[in-house]
Amino acid sequence: MKRKGLLIAGAILALVVIAAVAIPLLVDVERYRPMIQSEAGAALGRDVRIGKLELSLLAGGVTAHDLSIADDPAFSKEPFLQAKTMEVGVEMMPLIFSRSLQVRSLTLVEPQIALLSTPGGKWNFSSLGAAKEAKKQPAAKPPSFSIGVLKIVDGKLAVGRVGRGKTRVYEDVQLTAKNVSMTSPVSFELEAKTPSGGKLHVEGEAGPMDATDAARSPIEAEVHAEGVDLGATGFLDPASGIGGKLDLTASLKSDGKEAHAEGTAKTAGLKLARGGQPARQPVSFDFATNYEPQRNAGTLTKGEIKVGSSAAKLSGNYDTRGESTVVHLKLRGDQMKVDDVNGLLPAFGVILPPGSSLQGGVATANFSIDGPLDRLVISGPLNVSATRLAGFDLGSKMGALAAFSGMRTGSTTEIQTLSSGLRVAPDGIRADNINLVAPALGTVTGAGTIGANNSLNFRMVAKLAQGGGLAGGLSTLSTFGQSKGTIPFMIQGTTSNPIFVPDVAGAMGQTVGAPVTGAEGILGLFGKKKKQ
Repeated sequence: MKRKGLLIAGAILALVVIAAVAIPLLVDVERYRPMIQSEAGAALGRDVRIGKLELSLLAGGVTAHDLSIADDPAFSKEPFLQAKTMEVGVEMMPLIFSRSLQVRSLTLVEPQIALLSTPGGKWNFSSLGAAKEAKKQPAAKPPSFSIGVLKIVDGKLAVGRVGRGKTRVYEDVQLTAKNVSMTSPVSFELEAKTPSGGKLHVEGEAGPMDATDAARSPIEAEVHAEGVDLGATGFLDPASGIGGKLDLTASLKSDGKEAHAEGTAKTAGLKLARGGQPARQPVSFDFATNYEPQRNAGTLTKGEIKVGSSAAKLSGNYDTRGESTVVHLKLRGDQMKVDDVNGLLPAFGVILPPGSSLQGGVATANFSIDGPLDRLVISGPLNVSATRLAGFDLGSKMGALAAFSGMRTGSTTEIQTLSSGLRVAPDGIRADNINLVAPALGTVTGAGTIGANNSLNFRMVAKLAQGGGLAGGLSTLSTFGQSKGTIPFMIQGTTSNPIFVPDVAGAMGQTVGAPVTGAEGILGLFGKKKKQ
């Protein structure tokens, strides 16, 4: 009896094997290729090309080779999507007995997808799904088309702009979309590796697809990103200088007319200016924004920047239509701890001398942030109080000038108050109306610039605290300085190695060809007789 059972099982297995081999020979799936190309092209609004079709009974479907979907001709002549193989899951019984092709799933294996945008913010996938009739008549309904499951396995996604050769590639793209249709919502889950090693995960629901612009289709999704390199995303112009590693948790909801996003972004090694260096302090940003796709513009309705235990408010609007996103923002920070802000200075291109830091005290800033992201201008007043510059011997750096003024030297310089109007731009930083009160020195006023290469060019005047030192004895000379007890000087060199020199031309009211670097030189102007 047992032997008989084994024979029956063996016979059934043999029939299955024979069917698996014979049925593909009997069913000519190539006959369906024109129909598949035509229906897919009608559904996508693009030319679709498919190579050889092969039927596999064991796999339960059809394998299509060399799939290609054309791009919108306004963007590129290269394909929008290419895949070496596409696995089509079909209902086998209708295919075998009634020659009816019923698709239940599509799997694109290792596809390459190109996402391109124009300076006006239009994307090449915007016209995806718009049939030719729909393009001429916007009110036309999208064609009926549905798939149970659509998958992308090990794909690559290239993001770039029309007319610019450089693109950013997202690799290891995995997508699963269920109940795919042009006329109903589609649930999806997307994972990818971002350029320079980050991770991206998006999960939600999209659709029904807008018949005239797929980019304006409704969507509701949760977005999670980890370790994303801001400068390599493809969505920010590298010329902006903005960089750093981003972790993001956000929710996105759009009805096609207005999109709302909110969440928290955390950055490490943030850079905000060309020539800037990574910030030493992590920064988090709680935000909420409303965006109108038709205007390609939005408003920041909530913006709270947190650095350590300090916080600043950010508000304003932005426009994405141009070559680079243009912003008009206001940044307000009240009584922020200097210890927190100190770690952000390198992000703006301000590099303190090695081993030095600002310690203690509070800072208040009220800045306007305007212009394209690659040419941002940040301007406004900055006020600092009760802080100190530690690890930097100002007296030693000032050399003879310190002795000349009677300044008390040391490795820490106490700063009672510091105020200035700042302008931070791609070409550097300008500081106007500087007013520094330091007990060891007195009151220092002036203005100057920090170049994009961190070079210093400042003209300052120090009003001595007690009129001490050698300058005290000379202050009675009306020709020296602007008033009794004042010393003009210049700050040159770089932010990491500042050089202090007397401004003899400013003091004497005449131009001096080379800076005098010590008290001896200044005294020489008074004590030596001019040669005939």
